[in-house]
Amino acid sequence: MKIIILGAGRVGQSVAESLASEQNDITVVDTNPVELASLQDRLDIQTITGNGTHHTVLREAGAEDADMLIATAARDETNLVACQIAARLFNVPTRIARIRAPEFQDFPHVTGDGGFYVDHLICPEQTVTDYIRKLIEVPEALQVLEFAEGEVSLIAARAYAEGPLANRPIRELRAHIPTVDSRVVALFRGERSILPDGDTMVEPDDEVFFLAASRDIRRVLGELCKIERPVKRIMIAGGGNIGLRLSRALGTSYEVKIIEVDRQRCDYLASQLPSSTLVLHGDSTDEELLGDESVGEMDLFIALTSDDENNIMSCMLAKRLGARRVISLINRRAYADLMQGSRIDIAIVPAQTTIGQLLTHVRRGDVVAVHSLRRGAAEALEAIAHGDPNSSKVVGRRIEQIDLPRGTMIGAIVRVGADGKRQVIIAHHDTVIRPEDHVIVFLANKRMLPKVEKLFQVNVGFF
Repeated sequence: MKIIILGAGRVGQSVAESLASEQNDITVVDTNPVELASLQDRLDIQTITGNGTHHTVLREAGAEDADMLIATAARDETNLVACQIAARLFNVPTRIARIRAPEFQDFPHVTGDGGFYVDHLICPEQTVTDYIRKLIEVPEALQVLEFAEGEVSLIAARAYAEGPLANRPIRELRAHIPTVDSRVVALFRGERSILPDGDTMVEPDDEVFFLAASRDIRRVLGELCKIERPVKRIMIAGGGNIGLRLSRALGTSYEVKIIEVDRQRCDYLASQLPSSTLVLHGDSTDEELLGDESVGEMDLFIALTSDDENNIMSCMLAKRLGARRVISLINRRAYADLMQGSRIDIAIVPAQTTIGQLLTHVRRGDVVAVHSLRRGAAEALEAIAHGDPNSSKVVGRRIEQIDLPRGTMIGAIVRVGADGKRQVIIAHHDTVIRPEDHVIVFLANKRMLPKVEKLFQVNVGFF
């Protein structure tokens, strides 16, 4: 696939890294030649220095025969105009724009013909906000991802030394909770990936990924983790776009304190948030301020400033002062890799959180959801099975008959019954895939994606 990426910022770079490893023809356009040179040194891609809203630059980047434009520049207006030019002058089939301002999200003429000709809008701040909300709702989890409109959840959790399944084989999970069907799809021991089977032992501190119907995830977590009390008291460091969105989303359901260093921004936050939300003017790395505001009594401390170092330091301080759990937003992936599993409970890389939305529109076949795992090392996707046994490599076949690439596992199926209700089926070796099933696939190595995509593409004879 020939793809033009506009913008060599963090999101643009993450998208380029992910797609370049999958044998796509990638061209990145940016006004900063230094960033482009750095990117070209690391990846097998083409780069063009210039403004993506200029038709001459897009033509030079190959827009005339491009399959997709992904506009991730810093300014919303740049992304929207670039999509419009790509559609009207070059007829690029698919246009994706990253936006930040909520006003553009609500504006009815942004997408479609007659407006900016944007096929899909991506808002990183809202994606990260939704991601954190799920972690608040499931405090034991390291990652919470949903499929099939929330019917199935993929949960990452760290095995607890005193947990019922610690130092026990995975097969005993079913014996412990016989009324709940679940599937452990991956296990990470340090940086080593283990494709599990029933005999695989779960060791303390293993990072375990399991699939289950969303209604059952608490019961499965009880076998792996120490069940935490619900989160009630939350302190947020940083009142920027994400901090404001999260505080609004939490509303009056939680006791929320938000710390912001800029006095003017504090005034704005106070005018936008419920009166029950306490807005504090100060530095989140100030130990005295954190102590005075009882950070030690917080169920959760979340650092969301634009400064990685401040986020790391404030989280470490909060943890030392007694905060039960801390989450840090970290833009540099190398920092996140260092911090994950240390005194910081969860390190979130915004670009990696957002990339799943973008990849959903890039994947071939009828892929409706993509989630990036382990900061891009692994991936999980939801694909719809079409066709019949003659035209499809998966329909009408048992799981054991499907030629899955190494390190790939079908974990669950969501099937719509004759009554219109969705049925969650945890996949076993003899489970048969039917037409229109939503199949959830886990890939320990995302380099196997092209092979998985081909499995779900129907032969021409189907049409």
